[in-house]
Amino acid sequence: MEELLHPEWSAEKIEQLKGHYESILSLLGEDVEREGLLKTPERVAKAMLTLTRGYEQDPHAILLGAKFKEEYSQMVIVKDIDFFSLCEHHMLPFYGKAHVAYIPNGYITGLSKIARVVDVFSHRLQVQERMTLQIKECIQETLNPLGVMVVVEAKHMCMQMRGVEKQNAITTTSDFTGAFNQAKTREEFMNSDGIIILENHGLIKKFKLDELLPHSFGACDIKTE
Repeated sequence: MEELLHPEWSAEKIEQLKGHYESILSLLGEDVEREGLLKTPERVAKAMLTLTRGYEQDPHAILLGAKFKEEYSQMVIVKDIDFFSLCEHHMLPFYGKAHVAYIPNGYITGLSKIARVVDVFSHRLQVQERMTLQIKECIQETLNPLGVMVVVEAKHMCMQMRGVEKQNAITTTSDFTGAFNQAKTREEFMNSDGIIILENHGLIKKFKLDELLPHSFGACDIKTE
């Protein structure tokens, strides 16, 4: 049975990409006619269209499609939103979690829509810094809340597989507007997952609360972030 094409994929686009990937494999010294690679150019073409589907999606429309008038005015937090993206510099994956908070100003949106906004921007060629900014601006412009804060934590395979080859390096980016310009409001968001900071002799380390239970703090100062 012939495989059904994704509605946003044209057969012409897949064929063009397939031809380019055949050329790339040949330039790398591979035999594109050998059994294991016969369908690889087509598979990669479809994979790339999936990984960059965010170009065909409108994140503002996603939020507007579930925008509800509501008098709730306390912080709304959606944490641990898993994502995968492609670094635009080497086209290698980076992956991690996004944490988003906003304070409504007369309107809220469906909670899943926040995750979908992250999904849209992550399914484009990206840098983590810009993705963080785009998520924040999309929510701010569409819902006009009293404030938005976005924190993204990710591992980058361009640092793990090549270059410095640091397997455990984690990059954290954040951006915020409005009420989150106040340190107290940011602290409420950052402390919502039970993370505190131990500072001792100038060394700072994050711990989950359940990780701290067996610890003896001694002379350490406990600070909220």
